[in-house]
Amino acid sequence: MLDQRNGDGGYCKETASADSKDKILNCFQKSIEAQKQDIKFELEDLIPKPSPYYSEKYYEAFQTSLEQPEIFWSDVARKVSWTKPWKKVIDNSEQPFTKWFVGGELNACYNAVDRHVEAGNGKKVAFIHDSPVTKSIRRVTYAELQEQVSLLAGALAGQGVKKGDRVLIYMPLIPEAVMSMLATVRLGAVHSVVFGGFAARELCARIDHAEPKVIIAASCGVEPHKIVRYKHILNEALENCRSKPKCCIIFQRRNVEEATLEPDIDILWDDALRNATPHPCVPVEANEPLYILYTSGTTDQPKGIIRPTGGHIATLTWSMSTIYGMSGDDVWWTASDMGWVVGHSYICYGPLCAGLTSVMYEGKPDRTPDPGQYFRVISEHKVNGLLTAPTALRVIRREDPDILMGRKYSTKSLRHLFVAGEHCDHETKNWAHKVFNVPILNHWWQTETGHAITASCIGLGHSINPPRYSAGMPLPGYNVKILRNDGSECEAHELGRIAIKLPLPPGVMSTLYRAPERFIQVYFSKYPGYYDTMDAGFCDENGYIYVTARDDDVINVAGHRLSTSALEDVILSHPDIGDAAVVGVPEPTKGEIPLCLYIIKNGCQKTESEISAELVKLVRELIGPIAAFHLSAAVSGLPRTRSGKTSRKSISDLARNKLVKIPGTIEDPSVYREIKKVLQKMGYAETAPDPH
Repeated sequence: MLDQRNGDGGYCKETASADSKDKILNCFQKSIEAQKQDIKFELEDLIPKPSPYYSEKYYEAFQTSLEQPEIFWSDVARKVSWTKPWKKVIDNSEQPFTKWFVGGELNACYNAVDRHVEAGNGKKVAFIHDSPVTKSIRRVTYAELQEQVSLLAGALAGQGVKKGDRVLIYMPLIPEAVMSMLATVRLGAVHSVVFGGFAARELCARIDHAEPKVIIAASCGVEPHKIVRYKHILNEALENCRSKPKCCIIFQRRNVEEATLEPDIDILWDDALRNATPHPCVPVEANEPLYILYTSGTTDQPKGIIRPTGGHIATLTWSMSTIYGMSGDDVWWTASDMGWVVGHSYICYGPLCAGLTSVMYEGKPDRTPDPGQYFRVISEHKVNGLLTAPTALRVIRREDPDILMGRKYSTKSLRHLFVAGEHCDHETKNWAHKVFNVPILNHWWQTETGHAITASCIGLGHSINPPRYSAGMPLPGYNVKILRNDGSECEAHELGRIAIKLPLPPGVMSTLYRAPERFIQVYFSKYPGYYDTMDAGFCDENGYIYVTARDDDVINVAGHRLSTSALEDVILSHPDIGDAAVVGVPEPTKGEIPLCLYIIKNGCQKTESEISAELVKLVRELIGPIAAFHLSAAVSGLPRTRSGKTSRKSISDLARNKLVKIPGTIEDPSVYREIKKVLQKMGYAETAPDPH
C-alpha cells in the first residue's frame, strides 16, 4: 500500500475527504513527486559543485542511490550469485528495521568459495597466512578452502547444527578461524566470533547470550612473549556458563602447544573432518542473519550486532572495487583480527567474495621481531592494497622513524594504504606517505555499519589527495547529516553530531540480538528518523566529512567544544612525541580542560618538563588560549585495544575518581598502574580505586 503522506511528512488532507479514485491517485502522485523534490533539494546541498574534489561518477552513483535505490542496489546485488531472485529490493515498512532484497536467497560460503572454484579458479590462492610468531608462511587455495570448509560443515551438521543455529568461534588469526566461519554459514547457521584471548568472564557472557550449539576453538594463541592458552580459558568459561554447547571442536596448534581434551565434550578437529562427509551450501533468505558480533565492553549487557546476509555480502563485494580499487589477481591485506568487524568484513567476506587473495598476518607491527615487518609482508606477498589502523603506523614511526628496518624491502607493488578505526593525525599520515610512497586514504565506519560510511572511493573517481584530516565523502546510500542537539542541521564547518538519515543502506546491522527495543533506544531515539552514530564531526563546503571524536570525547571548555583529535593532531606534530591521548578532566572555573598523556620517542634528549612546556606553547599557537591547555605528562604506554583504539574514556573516568573496569580488549592492562600515578601527580585520581 502506498504511504499517504505529503512532502512535509503529514497526511494528505485531500485523500481524507476524497470520494473519487482519480482524486486519490492524484494525491498519491503529488505525494510521491513531493518526496522526490525533497530528495533533489537535499542532493543539491549534499553534492559539491565542480571543484578539485568533484567527481561526476561519484555524483551520479550517490544521486541514484538516494533517488532510485531500487535501481542502484539491484545493480550492486547482481555482483553476487543468488539461488532465488528477490521479490522486492527494499521494504521500509517497519523503519528502522529496513529489509533489503526481500525474498531473495543465497549462501555466503558459496559466494566466497564455491563459485570461484566452479569458475576454474580453484588453484588461485585464497589466503596467505604469514606468522612471524610461529615462523611460518602458509598458502591456502580456493579449492583447498572448499574441501576443508565443506568437510567441517559436514562435521557441524553431524552434531545437529542447522539453519539458524549459533556456532561460537574462539580462535587466533589462523586460516582455520575463517574455515570455521565459512563452514557455519555454509549450513545457514550463524557464527559468533569472540576475539581470541578474551578472558573467561567475557567469553562466558557471550556463550550465555548466544547459546551456541557448538563451540570451535584452538588450543592456543601466540603473543610476542607468551602463549595464550585458549583451551584453558574456554574450560574456565564453560564451568561458569548457564548455557552448555553440545560439543567443542578443538584445533590443536601442534607447532606451538597442544591442549588436553575433555573426553565428554571435546572433539579433535582432525577427527571431526576425518569422520565427516562434504556438505552442500544451504541457501538462506537475504535478511536472515549471517553472524552475531558483540561490541567491546559489553560483558554486563551483551550488545550483539546482527548482520543480514544478502545486503552484507553484496555490499562488501561491491566495496572491494568501489572503495579500495581491488580486482582480478590483486593481493589484499587487512592488518586486523577476526574478532573485530574489520576482520569479518575485509579479511574474510569482502576479499573472498571478490575472488582476491587475502593476507592474514599473525604478528605485531614492531615486535615480531622488528618494525620492518609491514614492509616485509608487502614485499614478499606483492600486496596491492593495505588496510590498517593509524596506531600501527605510529608504532612503526616511533620505533623506526628512519625506516632502517623497512628500507631493505621493496613496496613497489602497493598502490594504496587505507586507515580506519581511529583518528589519523596529519604527521603520521605524511610520514606514511613518504615511506610507503602511496596515497594514505582515511575512511570512517563502525562495527554497526560493517563497511565504510565515508571514504575516498578509488572506483568512483574520488581525489586521492583529499583535504587534510577528512574521512572522505559519504558512500552511496549514506545520507549523512551534522546535527545540533535540537536536531537542526549545522552549517559548514560547525561541529555537531554525525547522523544518517533513514533508511540505512544494505549490509548494515539489522537489529541487536534478542534486544530489538534496545536497538531502537540506543541508535534511533536521540534523533527520530536518523541513525545516531554517536560520533562528532563536521562537513566542509565540498561535501567532505571530518570525524573528530566520539561525541563523549568532545571537551567542553568554558562552553567551547573542542575535539580530542584536534588537540592530539597538534601534540603529535611535536618531533619528540611518538603517541598521545587527550582527555577531558574537571576544572572548577571552566568546567572541563584537556589533559594529555604522551609517549616520548626513543632517542629523545629532552626532559619531560621541556617537552611539556613546548606542548603548551604549540597548542597555544595552533589552537589558541581558548583550549586552556597546560596539563601534560609522559607515560610509557597508553591503554590501547588490540584493534588500535585508545580507551580515552577509561583515562577520563580514572581522573574523575571513578571505578574503571578494564575492558578485555585492552592489550596491556598494566599501563593503568603508571597512568594512575601520573594523574595523581597532577591532582587527579586521588581517591580512584585501582582499575581491575
